[in-house]
Amino acid sequence: MTKPDFAEHALSPWMRKEGPDSDVVLSSRIRIARNLRSFPFPMLATPAQSEGVVEQLLGIAESGRLNGLGPIHTYHLSDLTELDKLVLVEKHLISPALASESRNGALILTRNEDVSIMINEEDHLRIQCLYPGFQIKEAWEYASKIDDIFEEGVDFAFDEKHGYLTSCPTNVGTGIRASVMMHLPALVLTGQINRILSAVTQVGLAVRGIYGEGSEATGNLFQVSNQITLGQSENEILDNLYAVARQMIGHEKAARERLMAESRPRLEDRVERSYGILSHARIMDSKEAAQRLSDIRLGMNLGLLPGLDQPTLNELIVSTQPGFLQQAFGEPLNPEQRDMTRAEIIRSRLAT
Repeated sequence: MTKPDFAEHALSPWMRKEGPDSDVVLSSRIRIARNLRSFPFPMLATPAQSEGVVEQLLGIAESGRLNGLGPIHTYHLSDLTELDKLVLVEKHLISPALASESRNGALILTRNEDVSIMINEEDHLRIQCLYPGFQIKEAWEYASKIDDIFEEGVDFAFDEKHGYLTSCPTNVGTGIRASVMMHLPALVLTGQINRILSAVTQVGLAVRGIYGEGSEATGNLFQVSNQITLGQSENEILDNLYAVARQMIGHEKAARERLMAESRPRLEDRVERSYGILSHARIMDSKEAAQRLSDIRLGMNLGLLPGLDQPTLNELIVSTQPGFLQQAFGEPLNPEQRDMTRAEIIRSRLAT
């Protein structure tokens, strides 16, 4: 079976670009949740009803209304292997729920992989737009245009009092989740991270790991997003996240300056020690890889490792995940084989 296009390369095309404050913010994401009025929510729908949702929503894509997004691919998840679906999760193109729990799930994906449209996840429709760096408002404008295209073609479940109706009560209202993926190693190293994250949660934002709810913040990567969509307008949600993320960016950059001024020898030792281990290790588990890649990303951003670049490190985050490792190798790998293959890939990329 031929590999799907998304499995050919670890780095999505949109990730090759650098956006504002990309030394701290890896990506900005908007996700819009919608449901069709004429069908039960996915968890209550029969297989025939779920298939009806797929037909209507894919019909919009196939009608040419999404041509403004550039070339697109459509996938029925039942046609993909478990490994394909794991790769999609690792690239943040679908949710773990769509990969493991969806009945009659489908995906609309742009060639640039900056737009992924999930069908029959927790809701009938989830539109996701991804931008490099700190561009949350730009991502919202793009996602809103796609939402308008679908709303012209189908009747969404909407209540005048509560707004858009969704399977999860926390998404009722605007139905939008705005998030930024942040690399905060200096706040961790200076011991400020718990205080910062505590303050963030007190203003209505959630902090999760790299793969969203329930995931661990490995590699000093934190996903910060709004918690509530009811009772706030889209602009209020975005303005709150933007203001808090801007403060977090400022705190992280100040912490980096402090480390350089007060602990440069120790910081250089940490960065170059991690670079040396990654460049020569023969076995590397995912947790250690994430931490040491975080160290050398920090070193690169501070000018301590001038030979590296952001796209290479972004690629290594994805290409060293279990699914992509096995997809690239062409067969299932046991944990030790994955650790050996991960180390080999890292050595190879750092040597170029």
